[in-house]
Amino acid sequence: MKNKWIEVIFYFAISVTLVVLLSQVSVKIWGGKPEKAPAAKKLIIDQEMTLKEFGKENNIQNIVLKRVFKLTSPKELSKKLASFNMSEKELQQKISGSLAIESEKAVKNWQKILIKFFVWFLYLSFFFILTRKKRVKTGLRIVLYATGVFIFGIILGAEPSPMGTVKDAIFLYSSHRVIFLPRLIAFSVFILFVFIANKAICAWGCQFGLLQDFIFRLNRDKKTMNGKFLKQFKPSFALSNSIRIAFFVIFTLIAILWSLDIIEKIDPFKIFNPGSLTITAIVFIGGILILSLFTYRPWCTFFCPFGLVGWLVEKISIFKIKVNYDKCISCKLCEKSCPSHAMSAILYGKKNIPDCFSCSSCIEVCPTDAIDFSLGKRTKPPKDKFKNKDT
Repeated sequence: MKNKWIEVIFYFAISVTLVVLLSQVSVKIWGGKPEKAPAAKKLIIDQEMTLKEFGKENNIQNIVLKRVFKLTSPKELSKKLASFNMSEKELQQKISGSLAIESEKAVKNWQKILIKFFVWFLYLSFFFILTRKKRVKTGLRIVLYATGVFIFGIILGAEPSPMGTVKDAIFLYSSHRVIFLPRLIAFSVFILFVFIANKAICAWGCQFGLLQDFIFRLNRDKKTMNGKFLKQFKPSFALSNSIRIAFFVIFTLIAILWSLDIIEKIDPFKIFNPGSLTITAIVFIGGILILSLFTYRPWCTFFCPFGLVGWLVEKISIFKIKVNYDKCISCKLCEKSCPSHAMSAILYGKKNIPDCFSCSSCIEVCPTDAIDFSLGKRTKPPKDKFKNKDT
């Protein structure tokens, strides 16, 4: 027991240290642009200013003025603000919204983003084939998680991420009443991944989700299917999802009422951009990673906004984990091997199924090949299939 404790802590410390150090090197190599837009500032407004004076005083580019005031020629920059019949509040909102869009464009490394989406497509296609062919075993799973963290987190950075498409979209609209189209497109692509292959993007593409899963497996004993030195536990889905819903509502209300992004202060994806970490973020992320040793993907199941949206969409996913009850011998090994309550709900045909990350643990341990990742609806178990289980 003592040796296992030392082994788990050693590999945990080495893993987290490598992620931080290598991410810092990667950020320096990519260089240049920050991955977040700067916060909006209050404008200096005097209705007697000309547009040119207004732009110069607030460091606003002419392209923004042209868009906001619908200018048709450079001569119109000599017009006074008062001639446009805009209140200060309306002017502040329109200018700040337009500046926010320009800032979002300016801080994006479009080359890196396109590369990341292309690699996501390749990696998730590879995962899809392996899962369909039932080739994902314990050793390979660890390798895939580590590889995913290295590619999508360390090399390609904190942004974009599935979580960011939801969080940043809500905050940007709440604070500036604007929608950043590229983010909406990214969100649609992520949702499409969920719709096709049951939360595949969260399972095998999300850099922080992969890191949590990798850490969880460090303390996972293959024989007992539990913790190597301290017991792993499965919080009830009612508890975790209730907290996740409450967190989502609180985040959204604060964004709408006070234009504050409370997730930004603790954003776990910043571990892949260590230079942006604050003490608060370090403490929170450290806590999440330590907790990942003992419970499955705590950020995903308790807090992640995209995790919540993805859970709703995965209910209509085309491909999903299914049970062939003609082959099933009711040994319940799949339920025991599942790191969450998802397989329990699937096996017993419950309506409310927790997030399933299609990790293939259930497929791996099934002695009769009764579980697969396949097309179509799940079937209900025959009556009295599990006599000794209260379903």
